[in-house]
Amino acid sequence: MAIIVLYFLIGFLASTIGAIAGLGGGVIIKPVLDFFGDFNLQTIGVLSAATVFSMATMSLIKLRNKDVKIDKIVSSILAGGSILGGIIGKAVFNFIAISLDIPTITEIIQSSVLAILLTLIFVYFLNKNKLKSFVFKNRIMIFTIGFTLGFFSAFLGIGGGPLNVTVLILLFSMNARDAAINSIFIIFFSQLSALLLIAFTTGFGDYDLSMLWYMIPGGIFGGLIGANITVKLSNTQIEKIFNITVLLIISVNLYNIVNVVVTL
Repeated sequence: MAIIVLYFLIGFLASTIGAIAGLGGGVIIKPVLDFFGDFNLQTIGVLSAATVFSMATMSLIKLRNKDVKIDKIVSSILAGGSILGGIIGKAVFNFIAISLDIPTITEIIQSSVLAILLTLIFVYFLNKNKLKSFVFKNRIMIFTIGFTLGFFSAFLGIGGGPLNVTVLILLFSMNARDAAINSIFIIFFSQLSALLLIAFTTGFGDYDLSMLWYMIPGGIFGGLIGANITVKLSNTQIEKIFNITVLLIISVNLYNIVNVVVTL
């Protein structure tokens, strides 16, 4: 019973914070599950994708009748690019983790790259008021940006939330709340494609999904509550939640890297 409650809370808390700040939840779930070490990297990817997809679905349903701004053209093109990038990113991940059979090295690479990216994102948010933002309109460029987001998100197994939010603010001049909501829109399609890719290729038979039935309800409730909260917060409050969460995730990733290296 204790482990059931634990994994429900992981899904719930990650999804609540993910829905509020546009992080998606995967960027929290991945390093936390790495920390507990109960599942292999491939299973963690499925647990994260399914939980985040349930969160994104419920968040979008809840936000449907709210006064929110989703740039469907930009976000749809980004989502399309992220789907293609996600397929290739997952293929690269499978080659390294499965074909080369080096899961430990893969975990170190994932955690290191994620820690570096999140550190850059954290530094950007601390200085973003001093930096110029842009408004990209070229659809090929937007698709390419989406492709890059999808590639890193799939390879790292994180859903892409913090990358999405940063890109939407920097390259499309969105405020924190609009970036968070549009990030959830992109995450919905990227995680749906990731799950469909697994379903139509390897299937789910080789994964230990025993905790999935507790993490998905956590994702659903987290998505509902997070969506209610995010429309009530100011942009400054959302940015603070985003920054604090990113800093905590960096710390967990650094711990995971040291822990894996020590056990080699």
